[in-house]
Amino acid sequence: QLQFVESGGGLVQPGGSLRLSCAASELGLDYYAIGWFRQAPGAEREGVSCIGSSDGETYYADSVKGRFTISRDNAKKTVYLQMNSLKPEDTAVYYCAAATRCSGYQNEYMYWGQGTQVTVSS
Repeated sequence: QLQFVESGGGLVQPGGSLRLSCAASELGLDYYAIGWFRQAPGAEREGVSCIGSSDGETYYADSVKGRFTISRDNAKKTVYLQMNSLKPEDTAVYYCAAATRCSGYQNEYMYWGQGTQVTVSS
């Protein structure tokens, strides 16, 4: 089964940028849609963005639209989340996960990473 390692999180000031990476452990990433999710303290995990497997179609939550960009490099077995114009409310643990298609239902995502912390604070 696929395993993921997220990286790229850290502490950034409001208005700053970070690029998160989701690296797969083995070949086959290109068969899956990959979603990014986040969970803030005391809140439920929410979907942030997703990129399709074959068509590469992208989806974004309204709260990040225009600020975040998802992309994938199947040759490198990696999916990225470029986050610009970060706000304090973007503070959360960010997870990537794989599904057969982009979906708003988290239970359709079969493989999950361990998460990377993003903190936006001055």
